[in-house]
Amino acid sequence: MPAEVRVPVLGESIVDATVGAWLKHEGEQVEAGEALVQLETEKVNVDVAADLAGVLGQITAKEGETVHPGDVLATIDEGTGAPAAPAQPATDNTAASAGNAAAPPRAPEEADRPHASPVARRMAEEHGLDLASVEGTGTGGRVTREDVERHLQPALASRPPEQPHTTPPAPQAPAPDGARLETRIRMSRRRQTIGQRLLEAQRTAAMLTTFNEVDMSAIMAVRTRRREAFQKRYGVGLGFMSFFTKAVISALMAFPNLNAEIRGDEIIQKRYYDIGIAVAAEGGLVVPIVRDADHKTFAEIERSIALLAEKARSNTLTLDDLRGGTFTITNGGVFGSLMSTPILSLPQVGILGMHTIKQRPVAIDGQVVIRPMMYLALTYDHRIVDGSEAVQFLVHIKDLIEDPTALLLEG
Repeated sequence: MPAEVRVPVLGESIVDATVGAWLKHEGEQVEAGEALVQLETEKVNVDVAADLAGVLGQITAKEGETVHPGDVLATIDEGTGAPAAPAQPATDNTAASAGNAAAPPRAPEEADRPHASPVARRMAEEHGLDLASVEGTGTGGRVTREDVERHLQPALASRPPEQPHTTPPAPQAPAPDGARLETRIRMSRRRQTIGQRLLEAQRTAAMLTTFNEVDMSAIMAVRTRRREAFQKRYGVGLGFMSFFTKAVISALMAFPNLNAEIRGDEIIQKRYYDIGIAVAAEGGLVVPIVRDADHKTFAEIERSIALLAEKARSNTLTLDDLRGGTFTITNGGVFGSLMSTPILSLPQVGILGMHTIKQRPVAIDGQVVIRPMMYLALTYDHRIVDGSEAVQFLVHIKDLIEDPTALLLEG
């Protein structure tokens, strides 16, 4: 009897998914643990793997359909892909014929194939990693996603951040005279959810944005002096995000209403600091969380951000990577944005927007000088954060960035 492939439990608060790409076709042989189809959820994409070897039967959920936990996606015909019995030595023509008719034993390289989860295999393939070199901590020595991440972490942390780039569109044939061409693209589940969340934030929160500008000279000088030694000592680059994360945490401690949320008629001030770092991934914006960032060093923050950014690019973020968060930092400056008004990520009540650094003339001690300046934007929920708090919060960050030694004095 065919075995059914069903939609797994997708995680807390996720009640449905969209069938993305089928990785196998009807009639193809599949191995136990091999990824069959990718499901798109509002937060992450989930690979559904085969529970047993066999041949993929009827696909009942087509690409683009909405499915729910427990729904049948396809069937697998059992037995066809099961390992064959060992071949018996042939002593006569009859035995030889029987041996030839039997399914051949598994090839040595297949038998030696490391036991790993589908996500672990995909990550290993993307990074050119031999799974045989990774110690598996799963059941029966199975290599898990966490095992691969642990193995890759030193290399990912030392990789310089990728600069955003755009691929020029492929040239298109000229349209016939009078033709009005259109391209129809299915909106991904993540993109739909991003739109819904942004509209929800605009409907429910009293959002207001305040601006300031910060002189980046001091931080740039520190990075110039310390970058090489920092890289050698910690195996990770010294970027701007660790400075801003530290400055944000200090400001949140001074103004706790920015590290809060509204529940009913109560303000819940949080005494932990899980900072969301917005990352532009292929399927849309994601905000993985650097947890307990107040307990992390500069190097630990940089490592965490590098690893999360790599997972976002390789589409291996988990629900735990995205769940929660008490405040968000987004850096549109990497794409050249001069100024923007970021939108809150509910139920958070504050988000800091960083922007591109521009050499601009500024007046200092009565003299006009050229300095590397960045505009900062703080969007906040005016229901619980007063304008004076928001302005002081932003000034607090500005002061620490312009005098980064104060970050060290604060511990």
